[in-house]
Amino acid sequence: MTKQLAGNLYDHPRYYDLVFGSDWNAEFQFLLACFQRYAGCEVRRVFEPACGTGRLLYRLAKAGFESSGLDLNPRAVDYCNRRLKKHGLPVSAFVGDMTDFRLRRKVDASFNMINSFRHLTDGALAEAHLRCVARALRRGGLYVLGLHLLPTSGTPINGESWSARRGNLSVTTNLWIVHRDAQKRLEHYRMTYSIYTPTETYRLTDEFHFRTYTARQFDQLLARVPEFEVAATHDFAYEIDRSTKIRSDTEDVVYVLRKR
Repeated sequence: MTKQLAGNLYDHPRYYDLVFGSDWNAEFQFLLACFQRYAGCEVRRVFEPACGTGRLLYRLAKAGFESSGLDLNPRAVDYCNRRLKKHGLPVSAFVGDMTDFRLRRKVDASFNMINSFRHLTDGALAEAHLRCVARALRRGGLYVLGLHLLPTSGTPINGESWSARRGNLSVTTNLWIVHRDAQKRLEHYRMTYSIYTPTETYRLTDEFHFRTYTARQFDQLLARVPEFEVAATHDFAYEIDRSTKIRSDTEDVVYVLRKR
């Protein structure tokens, strides 16, 4: 018998970490390569807004970086800090708002890899977030920001499915768009998670909204935050030696932003 779980995926950090953490190594290696190739300073301190369970944060800490992050969800932050502590690393994640934060010390790089930025469904909040990150960075520091653009030609991808396994736990995820309003720049998504353990099966259903960005709209946003320049653009293949030229049908983009 399948049991229904209450709440959203962020309230179940163990499952969240599996759903979004199974391909961490490609992102991790890409970040290291970005730090080396594009930063105008030596990267030693890194920061992740909307860090969730810290799937990349703690691995960067293990690699010797001074790492910190924030997230709105206390359960995710607790999971992240317990994992850092388990590995003998400083507890450095805290509950906070990605549109309104200040760090005690400037960092050399920041990153937000999987569309969390698009949860900011208001343009003023998106701008506030970029200004917060710019304020937190040293001159020459990087903000590596991954998001899906809304293409202006062709047919956008409206859903995807994937599975992940860790030990005896596996999760199958289905994501699809319920409604897209290009005028209001909102997408309404629904996700279902089928969770399998050796003794139980669970199902979790979640819904959320994303702000849409065409390439032009994102450029307009960046123009309002002149502290940043675009150092490079890549796609979600995370190949450092292959940059992405943004076209009308481009969807997945990693913007490597550098503080002027």
